[in-house]
Amino acid sequence: MNRRNFIYQSGALLGAGMLANPFSGFSYSGKKTWTVGEIIDTFIAQVPNGPFAQTVDTIKIGSRDTVVTGVVTTMFTTMGIIQKAIELKANLIIPHEPTFFSGQDDTDYLQNDPVFRAKYDLMEKHGITLWRNHDYVHRMQDDGVRVGVVGDLGWNAFYTPGSRILNIPKTDLRGLINHIKTRLGVPAMRYVGDLNQSCSKVLLLPGAVGSRLQITQIMEHRPDVLVCGESNEWETPEYVRAANEIGMKLSMIEIGHSASEEGGSEFVKNWLNQNMPDIPVHHIPSGNSLQIF
Repeated sequence: MNRRNFIYQSGALLGAGMLANPFSGFSYSGKKTWTVGEIIDTFIAQVPNGPFAQTVDTIKIGSRDTVVTGVVTTMFTTMGIIQKAIELKANLIIPHEPTFFSGQDDTDYLQNDPVFRAKYDLMEKHGITLWRNHDYVHRMQDDGVRVGVVGDLGWNAFYTPGSRILNIPKTDLRGLINHIKTRLGVPAMRYVGDLNQSCSKVLLLPGAVGSRLQITQIMEHRPDVLVCGESNEWETPEYVRAANEIGMKLSMIEIGHSASEEGGSEFVKNWLNQNMPDIPVHHIPSGNSLQIF
């Protein structure tokens, strides 16, 4: 199954209070046009306890009142993504991660910077609105990013909704790394452990959730391998190395932040297709800024 296939085909989403189709409770209303604000409000309406008083998920440029002609979902709003949105006549970009180089998208110190101005002014010139969707997609009834990544990895059959643990068919660490590289299109990734170690119980923590959560989840679940987006080198990787040094069978795979959560932006695209089918929606992977030499 191609990693871009619709990620909700698996019956694994049944159970734990989930519906066979996680979008079925929000059926298409027949509306022909949508504003940015209406799209945002419709998405937030299915997030438990939303809207949040504190969130990074705000409009960074543009207006809630903009009538949407098309949408691009992505991880990072690069200059290339903006240009592609313009070509596609899409005037709403929904990234998962920051656009202006900090977690809160702080721009007060960047106003006269040519890099910031190039991105901001290009979107302003073409009437593009940008709404970040990070906190809300993560806090759906089942984390939309994790659901998307599980689908991309081809692990729907091994997934229990709401769980970070997957029991996949037994393989070795080398085979698991190769599987992830192939499914996510990642040329190389870093790991800690023995390439010949048997792996079946996977702790999946996409993105950068922090070493404390990574380590406490290892302590709680005792997986064969942690599969994560990234971690500071002096934190979880050193914990896993020390575990091996005392004889524990534990491995760690770092996919890279962007590839580890790209499935979440694909999830948002599929949500938009289900709820606003009259709007053209395009998922465009932004790729990793860090290259391998």
